[in-house]
Amino acid sequence: MKYLVIFIIILIAFSVGGYMYNANNENGYDFKIYFFNAGKADCMLISNNGKYIMIDTGEENLSSEILAYIKNNNIAKLDYLIITHFDKDHVGSAANIINNIEVENVLQSNCPKESEYYTNYINALKEKGINAEIISGDVSFTLADMNIVVNGPTAIYDSNESNNSSLIISINYKNTNYLFTGDAQNDRIKDYIINHNSSYDFIKIPYHGHYQKRLDDLLEVVNPKYAVITSSAEEPEDEETTALLNEMNVKYYLTRSGSITVLSNGTEIRIKQ
Repeated sequence: MKYLVIFIIILIAFSVGGYMYNANNENGYDFKIYFFNAGKADCMLISNNGKYIMIDTGEENLSSEILAYIKNNNIAKLDYLIITHFDKDHVGSAANIINNIEVENVLQSNCPKESEYYTNYINALKEKGINAEIISGDVSFTLADMNIVVNGPTAIYDSNESNNSSLIISINYKNTNYLFTGDAQNDRIKDYIINHNSSYDFIKIPYHGHYQKRLDDLLEVVNPKYAVITSSAEEPEDEETTALLNEMNVKYYLTRSGSITVLSNGTEIRIKQ
């Protein structure tokens, strides 16, 4: 009887709250976000009914892991590759991805940043005959059951030019909503929330969890239930950021603790790490 009670308590704990993930209960959970354990870098693969979007590619040394994951999951092509901005921890593996898997569409920031990684990316696009679309303002499209809006800055910022050029991506899947903010910093966040005031169930916290004064404003508008921070042990998220998330009762996950899988059936969201 003692062990039966303990088992029931554990079973209840794993079924309450919506965010827990049961590997044996994926039926109907057709929307998936996979966050690679990329350290202080961004790389996430979003899938729905055989369609795939990759947002950023991490640093160059992540490419073998990305390509292995793509092969192991029988992914024939990426429908969209979105490069939020051109820092090496976002574009580092882009050339290797483009050179080794079919990429149908590429969307990018409007602010080039000269580096070997950017040069490799441009050369890979030329080699494959891909014309990347430079995003300014809102660009909307649908893919499978996803409604996607990619927002690019309409201004060039004097401070933190590369990070503030970040594309911000919103995805609606049935009754759930997701926001991906690149490395947007204060100026970009301020401009974005002036024209975008929707709430989201899930947010990828901007700029690897470094605290910014506009983060409070962003989270107040977005009002998320769940969040992911892309950070590393060497460069962890700021305590002010996690304190703010705790204050707002946001359940958050850190990629420095391992890869993260987000699943949804369009109503519930389940997260595994």
